[in-house]
Amino acid sequence: MAEEKQSFEQVMEELENIVKKLENADIPLDDALEHYKKGIELSKWCDNKLSDVEKQVATIIDENGTKTPINSEE
Repeated sequence: MAEEKQSFEQVMEELENIVKKLENADIPLDDALEHYKKGIELSKWCDNKLSDVEKQVATIIDENGTKTPINSEE
């Protein structure tokens, strides 16, 4: 997938561009559908990337070097 080679910020910029295109009332229906599909794909990629980063951040190394999970309920 091409998104794997892009940064999160690049994918978000592409997603924002798709949203702008979809907000344009002059876009043909078939093009709008293709942009929508691509937007959903990019949105899922971003969500997965954020989930991965969240898992990494959820573990903190304290002074002793032991991993301490952050309580997600806080």
